[in-house]
Amino acid sequence: MIQTIAIIGSGTMGSGIAQVAATAGCTVIVYDQQPAALEASAQKLARILDRLIEKERITLAEKQRIQDRITYVQDVAAFKKADLVIEAVVENLAVKQQLFSAVAAQVTPQTIIASNTSSLSIAAIASVVPNPERCIGIHFFNPAPLMQLVEVIPALQTAATTTDSVVAVLQQWGKAVALAKDTPGFIVNRVARPFYGEALRIYEEGIADIQTIDHSLKELGGFRMGPFELMDMIGNDVNYAVTISVFEAFYYDPRYKPAFTQKRLVEAGFLGKKSGRGYYTYDTDGIRLQSMDMIDKAASTATKALEQQLFDRILVMLINEAADALFWNIATAEAIDTAMTKGVNYPKGLLRWADEKGIDWCVAMLDDLYAMYREDRYRCSPLLRQKKAEKSTFF
Repeated sequence: MIQTIAIIGSGTMGSGIAQVAATAGCTVIVYDQQPAALEASAQKLARILDRLIEKERITLAEKQRIQDRITYVQDVAAFKKADLVIEAVVENLAVKQQLFSAVAAQVTPQTIIASNTSSLSIAAIASVVPNPERCIGIHFFNPAPLMQLVEVIPALQTAATTTDSVVAVLQQWGKAVALAKDTPGFIVNRVARPFYGEALRIYEEGIADIQTIDHSLKELGGFRMGPFELMDMIGNDVNYAVTISVFEAFYYDPRYKPAFTQKRLVEAGFLGKKSGRGYYTYDTDGIRLQSMDMIDKAASTATKALEQQLFDRILVMLINEAADALFWNIATAEAIDTAMTKGVNYPKGLLRWADEKGIDWCVAMLDDLYAMYREDRYRCSPLLRQKKAEKSTFF
């Protein structure tokens, strides 16, 4: 039974995971080398819990119980009694391997050691541990207390009992679990690439401006944010780094090719909301200076046909990526759709969306794009062609 959780890293993600585990009744140990970071984590948690009290989500007594379950430490020796260790530090393979090696020397052979990486190889991270069968990927989404999805990624070395134990405890915490194969980007960071990449491609071709593209995805697709708004919120440096990581990991497959537009913004320091400027500009409170009226007006000048073209092109590329993830057995159809709706708040699961639009429509759209560009970027997934030939659907 997993009851004591140790977390490496007291940043936004580590602190969020600590809150989730402590709220669920677990004993939590948060480790960081910097005492100031630990203090900041504790203070931030107190503010969050106070807001929950104001909203009548928890009581003052519950706040105290959650805080009492968390211990902040600067020595990994405190992990000796941990049942599960989760690292949530910088996305750097060498750093994570060093941490896994250090943790393995401190904990029991039965302790599960997990990485919160969003795209790095779990097999590579686990390779430094003497008994890697207890290593696994547990990818939370930010903010961890609010986002339902957690991707669980067994490595080649991971024992089935490790996976079962992790899935069970996450479900006890109220999370929706999506099991994913240990491949670059797992489910969400792989399947979501066209949301950003194809929007940037359309902009670079001069087909439409940033506001019109964002408007089309929200108005016609029901997405909460357009791709450029979302990149500004995530941070262009973070989004670009993930794109580079996935592109390189897939042996430079053109489907994941980064955009010069985003590269230049990162080079200029225009990182989005956190820097005050990205695709949009923001005030010191992070409020976008371009009003929604301006966006609506810009969008209204575009024809209905153009807006439909923009939405359809990005949607079919997302569907194609989801279909290919299923074709390569990255996850089940249900897990892929769950990941996209609960991990990045897509209005519908992409494979269900494909069924709704029609498999014939998907194949025809992709073939038209390929006929125009003659780029492998627009190759249609074999699974879509198979579904078309069989006249079958995903669900």
